[in-house]
Amino acid sequence: MLRKSAAAFAIIAAVSTLVSAEISFDTTNKTSLQQEISSLELNVPAVAPAEEAGVLPRRVDKEWTIMVFVNGKNNLESFALKDMNEMEMIGSSDRVNVVTEIGRMGGYDASDGDWKTARRYLVKKDTNINKVTSPVLADLGKVDMGDYKHLIDFVAWAKNAYPAKKYMLVVWNHGAGWIKSRSPEVKGISYDDETGHHITTPQLGMALNAMGKIDVYGSDACLMQMPEVDYEIKTNVDYIVGSEETEPGDGYTYNTLLGPLVANPAMDAATLATLAVDAYGDHYGTQDYTQSLVRVSALNGLVTATNAFVKAAMTANEKDLVKTALSGAQSYAYAENKDLCHFLELYSASSKNAGVKAAAKALEDYVTGTLVMHNRANATYANSHGLSIYMPDSVNASYNELAWAKVSQWDEFIKWYTTP
Repeated sequence: MLRKSAAAFAIIAAVSTLVSAEISFDTTNKTSLQQEISSLELNVPAVAPAEEAGVLPRRVDKEWTIMVFVNGKNNLESFALKDMNEMEMIGSSDRVNVVTEIGRMGGYDASDGDWKTARRYLVKKDTNINKVTSPVLADLGKVDMGDYKHLIDFVAWAKNAYPAKKYMLVVWNHGAGWIKSRSPEVKGISYDDETGHHITTPQLGMALNAMGKIDVYGSDACLMQMPEVDYEIKTNVDYIVGSEETEPGDGYTYNTLLGPLVANPAMDAATLATLAVDAYGDHYGTQDYTQSLVRVSALNGLVTATNAFVKAAMTANEKDLVKTALSGAQSYAYAENKDLCHFLELYSASSKNAGVKAAAKALEDYVTGTLVMHNRANATYANSHGLSIYMPDSVNASYNELAWAKVSQWDEFIKWYTTP
């Protein structure tokens, strides 16, 4: 079931008054929740009196606060409730907070009381897989979950009310990475059908910049693991988990993500980020999927290696070879998204230029050996190495607005190979 994408065969319904597109979801692969995960006996805390009073406790005993921003205000609403019930299979513990904001609206799913507002929860363990039973900490009424300032507000609330030594933020919804063929405003994440708004790629970066330290960031959304996105959001983040391709309808499987963390709350950020990739890959198995983990500290080195490759390619002036490699490279729901390493493999193999071969290999080795710490994909995506990149057949001026385009020479490369 294709999920959380604004693209191709999984395009968002009525993103805004500026954009209108069809959505076609395959509904043949609905997965039922496990009846139980394991007999973990967890001590699930109530909200502390200091937290109820809005006073930040002086001592931080919790290891992790997992913050999940669940924008169900679109055709993914039923999955929002399903994922919340997956979280309740594990719940918070005496060392891990799991906090969520879930937004709903009319017109998509009427189950579980059919409430149509945004609610915040401290997730608690239960055995009811069909109903959210965690106490509602706040009912916010109608809010705009396509507004990056509201995402900032959610994280500020979660950090203040449920402080911890480490934080993971998951943004849950449709995602569009970087796209060329539609209005520039469509690129981004968290599409709110009720307001017609969403969080653009630069706005997502602004939000992360304003949040303070986030140890692990995950896009439970399609098409987001790109340098165009990662470089935008790198401030204050150590690790980024995301997908090159569209995500299946279930998205993350939260019980298999949270279970090992609650059992071993002392795990470090790299271990949790790796677990997020593995929980996802283990769940989907042979079903089509991609998921990878990027080390944020390596992004500046990616710029250096990319610029060296661009210089070598433009000096060699092998435009036809570049275009042939581009046409054969692994692509995704948006055809202009290409797996960077597969493109480099194909181009290097056809080039006779020693400088191109050396620079392409150096960039490929850097991506697979340093930048991408962990990568999972099924056999359909054997040529997916963990990072897709924008490779259109014509120039889009709005690409220059991205932080990645400002620091790398990839935009110059696009202009070069698309110029007759």
